[in-house]
Amino acid sequence: MSKKNTKRIFRLALIVASISSLFFVPWLLVKAWILPIPSTIQEQLDEAIEHGFDGMVVYINKAGQPAQYFASGWHDRETKIPAKPQALFKIASISKLYDAVAVTKLISDGLLSLDKKITDYLPELVGRIEHADKITLRMMIQHRSGIPNFTNAPNFWEAPTETYEESLALILDKPANFEPDENYEYCNTNYLIINKIMDDVLGYGNFHFIQERILMPLNLNNTFASLNDVNIDDVMSGYHVGHPFDLKADEHGMLATAEDVGVFLRALNEGAVFEEGEQEIYSSIYEYEHAGWVPGYQSFAKYHKDLDVVVIQFYSTTDPKLYNWNLSEIVNNRIIEILSR
Repeated sequence: MSKKNTKRIFRLALIVASISSLFFVPWLLVKAWILPIPSTIQEQLDEAIEHGFDGMVVYINKAGQPAQYFASGWHDRETKIPAKPQALFKIASISKLYDAVAVTKLISDGLLSLDKKITDYLPELVGRIEHADKITLRMMIQHRSGIPNFTNAPNFWEAPTETYEESLALILDKPANFEPDENYEYCNTNYLIINKIMDDVLGYGNFHFIQERILMPLNLNNTFASLNDVNIDDVMSGYHVGHPFDLKADEHGMLATAEDVGVFLRALNEGAVFEEGEQEIYSSIYEYEHAGWVPGYQSFAKYHKDLDVVVIQFYSTTDPKLYNWNLSEIVNNRIIEILSR
């Protein structure tokens, strides 16, 4: 076969695959939504694996009842190790809840102020971040700064940055997305800068502060700052559709077990994580639930007040078009429906 014909066949295959995906993926979402809801949570997890997730872990903490642990699929697909309820997982942006609590405690300690500007803490950013002299710590915590999001840089996830300096360089001298406090836009740069500010006022890495003031009082011994602090075999593998390799070894910040996240989330919502006066500060600046996404890992941490139940859900498969994100939200809702019965 000639090279010309081979290229034509390859292009045709891509077109067919693209057209097929338009029909297949939405139908999968519809199917996941309309299927009869199983009678047990374990059955729902097993069904989610049939929809295409490689692995899933769920932790449920209902007031007055023993905690429940569920897992389905693979902990490691290549070596055929089954999913483990106590696996470590990359919690991605769920870590912002811990950051916001740490900021709250530093405000209570008098080391930070919500009304101080970026330039009060990082004067070197004058003229490098638009409106840096107007953007307050409060605006950054609440994603109302207008600073561009460094993870939105072209091809970012193909070669993620590894340091504060590399990440910040992606947005320096860029125009603001909006005037400070005039809009809302979720932005990882806000928390990149917040973490730098915390490091500077403490004089050491702020995760040590999180350990001393948040994790240790709650006996959370399975929450870690990075892959450098754990046994890699304890980390659940992560897979991204279209990428041939396990993404477990890629560094993306905090890791924790579902149980540790669940215990923290209940303490956050019930106020046990706070000292006197801190909860009022926290409630004025941030939320009480969160989700997270990095390639291969998506996670959800939510307290359902009407049921008095904390539910943590980990999924070890992502995709470029976020169909799996939509699918996981459907599964999440079905689990809550089972709990509501």
